[in-house]
Amino acid sequence: MKKIAFYDVKPYDREWFDRLNGGRYELEYFESKLNAKTAALSAGCEGAVAFVNDDIDAACIRELTRAGVRVLAMRSAGYSNVDMKAAFDSRLTVVRVPAYSPYAVAEFTMGLLLCLNRKIHKSYIRTRDFNFSLNGLTGFDLHGKTVGVIGGGRIGRVFMGICRGFGMEVLAYDPFPGEVEGVRFVSLDELYQSSDVISLHCPLTEDTFHLLDKKAFSAMKEGVIILNTSRGALIDSAALLEALNAGKVGGAGLDVYEEEADLFFEDRAGTLIRDDLLALLVTRPNVILTSHQAFLTQEALKNIAGTTLSNLDEYFAGGPLTNEICYRCKGAETSPDCRKTRKERCFPPRAEGQ
Repeated sequence: MKKIAFYDVKPYDREWFDRLNGGRYELEYFESKLNAKTAALSAGCEGAVAFVNDDIDAACIRELTRAGVRVLAMRSAGYSNVDMKAAFDSRLTVVRVPAYSPYAVAEFTMGLLLCLNRKIHKSYIRTRDFNFSLNGLTGFDLHGKTVGVIGGGRIGRVFMGICRGFGMEVLAYDPFPGEVEGVRFVSLDELYQSSDVISLHCPLTEDTFHLLDKKAFSAMKEGVIILNTSRGALIDSAALLEALNAGKVGGAGLDVYEEEADLFFEDRAGTLIRDDLLALLVTRPNVILTSHQAFLTQEALKNIAGTTLSNLDEYFAGGPLTNEICYRCKGAETSPDCRKTRKERCFPPRAEGQ
């Protein structure tokens, strides 16, 4: 039985992996995040399973391959925390879960918007102290407002549909626009200028890093609502705080934060948080910050575990890999000589012991 090192494990992860594993693999669970120091824990394992906030740099990859790991299975869609060039140079195969539940994230995003707009979080706290005043709880109708959705993938499209159900006008931006009923694809400039609400549903890349910066905020409507359930570094947090303080941004619903790696998914109560920017954002009355939980539904957890295990099955069977990430074509599979178009792996599997 092949042994797999499972990093950054939480009880909700373990439940579904144990249920779906069916004795296929010996899963070695570690609470530690995967990084250059903890990679040695995978000694004797042929595969490793990691998550979005693990630090999988070149040094970590060297340690993984030295320990005998041949495949890295990301139990997430994103892989911006993986040094893909180092993985390719080390012939470490990397696979991912491209989709698990677009509904989970899109529905949570709308929940953030509703809570932020109608001050539900404030009302909840008030009524627990038997304060039934409505002062300061006024919101606005979503019906008839314009929402700008950046990213036209699965999650973005589900969110567009939810917004249309609320009677909102939907604008969208994507470098590769498609056709979505009732949605008008526009330029980023038009989206910024016309939207009452802007929601991010795009991957983190070199092109999208700090996509919402000081210049972008200055182009937006006064009082715009910002939503981010994608990746924290899509937003320049310092510029967001400045825009909030100036009243340019009327509110922000954030499930991610660009410096979350050492904070999120853990109980930090009673700990001195030395991130002053995060501390200031949390204290703003028009900011709701949650701890990267948008994906957290039973359906999503089941799909993540099932796809991750299937990815491992494909790897060890020696055949084509449905969800392999390729450094050369960066997953786009647009290169005419891309091996995946020929139902081949990006590079042949390493023999055991190599």
